[in-house]
Amino acid sequence: MKKILIWNNKGGTGKTTLSFQLICEYAINNPQSKILAIDVCPQANLSELFLGGLSQGGSTNLLQIQGRMPRSTIAGYFQLRLPSPYSIPNFNATDFITTPNSYNNNIPPNIDLVCGDPLLELQSTAISTLANTQIPGTNTWLSVVSWINDFVEQIRDKYDFIIFDANPSFSMYTQIAVAGSDFLVLPVMADDSSRRAIQNAFSLVYGLKLPSEIYAKYAFAEKLKEANKPLPKVRRIVKNRLTQYMGAASAYHTVLTAIDDDVEKLLQSNPDIFDFTNVVEGMKEVRDFQTTGVVSAARGCPFQKLRAGTLDLLGRRVQVKEEYRQNCIRNINELAQAVFL
Repeated sequence: MKKILIWNNKGGTGKTTLSFQLICEYAINNPQSKILAIDVCPQANLSELFLGGLSQGGSTNLLQIQGRMPRSTIAGYFQLRLPSPYSIPNFNATDFITTPNSYNNNIPPNIDLVCGDPLLELQSTAISTLANTQIPGTNTWLSVVSWINDFVEQIRDKYDFIIFDANPSFSMYTQIAVAGSDFLVLPVMADDSSRRAIQNAFSLVYGLKLPSEIYAKYAFAEKLKEANKPLPKVRRIVKNRLTQYMGAASAYHTVLTAIDDDVEKLLQSNPDIFDFTNVVEGMKEVRDFQTTGVVSAARGCPFQKLRAGTLDLLGRRVQVKEEYRQNCIRNINELAQAVFL
């Protein structure tokens, strides 16, 4: 089983859309594989996509799931752990798992979901407090960041892949997702803020280029190393939303080249944190999905299931061109091959 986190500490890089399309594309092409998506984000956008999107009742379905007893979301599981943060309580992981196909028949039946939940934000301070409590003989921080690992251990034999979509922040619930991952996929945009964000991501996750040695002992990476726990390896870096037919537009070429240069230097200085050996292998391009992507997300319908032609979108008629749809399918399939295989 592979556990893959799709994350960047900058918002707007398209990680949720990529997560949705990648999971669906791989699931459709590999019906024998079983995939669990875990939405570790208070906005729960990935969950809404799987449950029907904006125009097919995704929000209503999510509210229904959040209202179950026990609450069938990642926050519902965390709620269970709050009174028992340092030891594993009796629980049934399937209580927190939903099959999206039961709500949205566009989603392949071999995908399951642990829904996101705005309750995560309310839980965040309590989780941080528990992680930083000093108890002699107990590594409280490690116990807390192992919560998802505890959950996954119970269902390990049921799934071939677990894919995490996490909040851009590096709050405790994001750290729990990072600690539960084997691999990291980093989406970036063709702008300078994305370049800074990827530098920040390597600093936050791997402790690289911290501003002072004072921070080192508090760093996420250092705490995992002290506990002899592995860090996730960078699986791929995805240059997202490039020009549809022209690849990286010339106006963005300098920034994209600078990102390549940054990664090349890290490959030389810290090869152990990567799951690839050269920039050509590790950097993947995804072109802008444009109208096809907007319609796909609004309907909670992956590209392969989306019908071309004139479609209704919240009372407006929009055109999905078959040529564009096929381009999207080819592009996301190439990325899925690189991420999953």
